[in-house]
Amino acid sequence: MNRLQASYRIRASAAAIDARARALAIEQSVEMPPAAITEQRIHDEVVARVEDIAADGPGHFRVTLGIAMETTGGEAGQLLNMLFGNCSLQEEVSLVDVDLPEAALRAFGGPSHGTGGLRALCGATARPLTCSALKPQGSSPAALAALAGTLAAAGIDFIKDDHGLADQHSAPFAARVAAVQGAIDAANRASGRQCVYVPNISGGPLRIGEQLRAAREAGVRMVMLAPMISGLGAVQEIAASGLAVMAHPALGGAARIAPATLIGKLFRLAGADAVIYPNHGGRFGYTAASCQDIADAARRPWGGLRPAMPVPAGGMSPARVEEMVGFYGREVMLLIGGALLEAADLRTAAGDFVRRVHALENTP
Repeated sequence: MNRLQASYRIRASAAAIDARARALAIEQSVEMPPAAITEQRIHDEVVARVEDIAADGPGHFRVTLGIAMETTGGEAGQLLNMLFGNCSLQEEVSLVDVDLPEAALRAFGGPSHGTGGLRALCGATARPLTCSALKPQGSSPAALAALAGTLAAAGIDFIKDDHGLADQHSAPFAARVAAVQGAIDAANRASGRQCVYVPNISGGPLRIGEQLRAAREAGVRMVMLAPMISGLGAVQEIAASGLAVMAHPALGGAARIAPATLIGKLFRLAGADAVIYPNHGGRFGYTAASCQDIADAARRPWGGLRPAMPVPAGGMSPARVEEMVGFYGREVMLLIGGALLEAADLRTAAGDFVRRVHALENTP
């Protein structure tokens, strides 16, 4: 099969849906009047096909298109373009789901490390993983390094930059990363642990390249970026380089793409080993069902792709550790930032968080 299957939810009348579905197929493939195409191969192999139309609630229909894999070029950004590029500008259309043939999954590659690789990086074999964040913007490299050293000494597995940390004058990227990685290395030597630093990568191609070089020189093994800002193609290329990747969901709500499809499937397909998303009951309005769908999409078998680690976040506190592990199981990374940073004694609060998580090692 040389076509991917893309499903859309479209607001339309019953009388108009057939024509609307055909128009969507043209828009998301050749984007021109079919009658103007003179080459038969393009009609047969490149023009998207309407595979199915089904009612999906009052005034809405579920439309499945068969889109030629040829049009994606095997590049994750172009894949997103072919799935939802032009029609994202049509407010009556939402992208609901996507599936690809086995050969295409292998070509895109998916996570380079996956959940098992992340466990190997931090030395945790079975228990849930812990994560915290370096904040706030405006802090100096020395202040961020001190914070990282405290969190690492408390036993946190992964310490990530806040996604707002970029290459600001208060903490230039290269200086910040070298200082933070040095502090975590020192804490690891003292404790024998394997805390992993995850700096935030951002910018255009040249800046991303410079940041990746600086990160590698500092000994970084994993980076974070926001695929909807820097691009799915950037995730794909970084994953192919061998670095582990954490995907941040910033701007993920700006498009009408089902969260499980975007964060759980497309971020994973592009190469994210861990996917952050807003957990239910926090600062954002995601439901428990939506969060479960994201986690399932990230972890479930999908061809030969490695599973990605769900990272529920967004206003979580240590008081919810047991509840979250009960909800997601052990294959989860718990990200708690502000609730630790506001504690009067950060080292004690972070240590208590770590101990609560470690106590759940035998959770199913």
